[in-house]
Amino acid sequence: MIQYALAFGFACVALAQILAMIRLISGPGIGDRVLALDTMSVNAVALIVLIGIAAGSQIYFEAALIIAMLGFVSTVAYARFVLRGDIIE
Repeated sequence: MIQYALAFGFACVALAQILAMIRLISGPGIGDRVLALDTMSVNAVALIVLIGIAAGSQIYFEAALIIAMLGFVSTVAYARFVLRGDIIE
């Protein structure tokens, strides 16, 4: 049963990643592109967690935490750059 749930999870995350990539490419504004990048980083974390569940290894969960932190910081930095033109004042 867990194999079916994992396959469904992989399919959903892949679809979400593709849709976010489409929004990144064709987003009408810069805000849409920033939000699409943030969504893609969340989807990447979800994909790594699913891979960790499928493999039965805990190292993937630690990698997912690191990528989640980097994704948040990079989204905030990019949003500040778009709004103010610089990151550090």
